[in-house]
Amino acid sequence: MNLNNILFLDIETVPEEPKFSGLSEIKQELFAKKTLYQRKEDFTPEEFYERAGIWAEFGKIVCISVGFFDSFAKKRTFRIKSFYGKDEVKILKDFKALIENHFGKPQQLLCAHNGKEFDFPYIARRMIIHGISLPEKLNLFGKKPWEVPHLDTLDMWKFGDYKHYTSLNLLTNILGIDSPKEDIDGSQVAKVYYEDGDLKRIAKYCENDTLAVAQVYLRFNNMEILNKEQIIKVE
Repeated sequence: MNLNNILFLDIETVPEEPKFSGLSEIKQELFAKKTLYQRKEDFTPEEFYERAGIWAEFGKIVCISVGFFDSFAKKRTFRIKSFYGKDEVKILKDFKALIENHFGKPQQLLCAHNGKEFDFPYIARRMIIHGISLPEKLNLFGKKPWEVPHLDTLDMWKFGDYKHYTSLNLLTNILGIDSPKEDIDGSQVAKVYYEDGDLKRIAKYCENDTLAVAQVYLRFNNMEILNKEQIIKVE
């Protein structure tokens, strides 16, 4: 696989409202039903709501970070860019424009860790909710498995063992890659968003995960990982 044909990415999500009480009564009931088996009797729907960001029906995207190898540079460089803010529609539209303008060719693929189970369907669902037409790279209707333009580093690490889950943080540790969790982890994103309002901190965390996905992919292919001088932040 030509590295220049891969767009690495990661997303950060939060509950759609800062508190459970902010949901309409019908939405509260729907959340209670949706999470019944996950909660069991250990948590009330309100207590469980802090995890709502993992469901596209009850959460929203606050950051999408992408990374790509620069095919025009004389030496290998990896560029990282983030779309983030409080306007989810703008985030999604900007991301869609990037894909359609720069990663729309058939040989170009999207890559994320657990992307097939989380990132890719989450983005697609949020686009549909907002009435945004899906870019071809996310429109899987009618596609055969071998036609899906997605790579997943978790899927690659499973080697066919579909009951096996390995976090990105664990993979970076065993492969000798810097941990992406140097500041916060996913469980803290909602607090940083709603209480601290620190969107740049969330974007930085998301970028670290995106870089980690690329580094893991390089290691899977016995290629030299990136050093700090090769990583370029694009505003």
